[in-house]
Amino acid sequence: MGPRPRGRRPACRHPRAARRAAPGTRPVHPPHDPGGDALNTPDPLRGPAFGSYAPDEVGWLLTDISHLALEAPIEEREEAVQNGGAHYAESLPQEYQPDAEYLRLYRSALAAGAPRLARAVATVAELVLAERGGRHGRDLVLVSLARAGTPVGVLLRRWLRYAHGLDLPHYSVSIVRGRGIDRLSLRHLAAHHDPARVVFVDGWTGKGTISRELAAALSDHERDTGVRFDPDLAVLADPGRCTTTFGTRADWLIASACLNSTVSGLVSRTVLNPRLLPPGRYHGAKFYRELAPVDVSNDFLDTVTAEFAGVTDTEQPAGRVADFAGRAAVERIVDEYGIGDADLVKPGVGETTRVLLRRVPWRVLVRTGAPAADLTHVRLLARRRGVPVEEVADLPYTCVGLIHPRFTRAGTGTDGLAAVGS
Repeated sequence: MGPRPRGRRPACRHPRAARRAAPGTRPVHPPHDPGGDALNTPDPLRGPAFGSYAPDEVGWLLTDISHLALEAPIEEREEAVQNGGAHYAESLPQEYQPDAEYLRLYRSALAAGAPRLARAVATVAELVLAERGGRHGRDLVLVSLARAGTPVGVLLRRWLRYAHGLDLPHYSVSIVRGRGIDRLSLRHLAAHHDPARVVFVDGWTGKGTISRELAAALSDHERDTGVRFDPDLAVLADPGRCTTTFGTRADWLIASACLNSTVSGLVSRTVLNPRLLPPGRYHGAKFYRELAPVDVSNDFLDTVTAEFAGVTDTEQPAGRVADFAGRAAVERIVDEYGIGDADLVKPGVGETTRVLLRRVPWRVLVRTGAPAADLTHVRLLARRRGVPVEEVADLPYTCVGLIHPRFTRAGTGTDGLAAVGS
């Protein structure tokens, strides 16, 4: 099995630790989550009834709104958001699917990056276990931010089972920029677990918006309830220097960023729309059952998990200070390009990919000399959407996506803005 991963506890490897429970079986954990509590928070949703992950790998603290038609064309959503007529979380982008060429790029990126991903997963998991796992680590609770954080949360759980024999609970919750984290999900977590052992998980950081949103929301929650959750976000990649718990600060491609729901358990982005969600319900999300034939969610997990045996170094990164240095770079870009709003600047490979898949992009900035392998899919998406790619010498990120700053369908036009795979 190779050398034991570095960490303060002896390893207990399980070659089949990542196996998935058969559909319909009762999850093997958590015994401390019998369902329901004095506050009457709804039970977590689990696969196969909701999502394509096995029931023991994640419990979604979400409301199933699969029956609602919420998808709108990208250009229509962009115009509504920018003119103040709607919040981005009130509707959903259409789930366009990539063609064969793009899928080949995704598979190539996953194959090439899986060892690096496995190492980052192991590094973060060992760091979390050492610093926040308590005496035995059995009370640790992983809570991923839906939906980009969900595959990462599953992988962290798999590593901790693989390397330490821990069978930990993992939930996925909604957080919305400008609206905060789902308060009802925090009530559920506090009712069933020790809040001090809850670790919030995401895939990567950009300019730190979600990190700040999480910290502010948890501070408000503590003020109102007296219950404290640790706001430090655990991520695989922290190019924005927004957290102290990370696998690397390099800005590189995490392959799950290439796709949407088909690499995230077939679950949509989360929805917060008061007109659709009555009080006492979690934020909403849809389960795209119809996309099951093209789902690669579990293949992504299995490909990375297969690389666990080759991980020999989980040394904790040096210089673990969250100084939000990436934010300064974003402010410079806002000024230089006359954008006027930092929310329209999306730094990092993952965020740039999201811009090209789900927003109306204006241009893409690429650091001169950045690794070509991390940018192949970005260049393909940009070419297909008619978006110029500009090389910048002093960019602290591999790339940055700029959303069109003054988009209107009538004034701007939609030439070259057809969604990928449409």
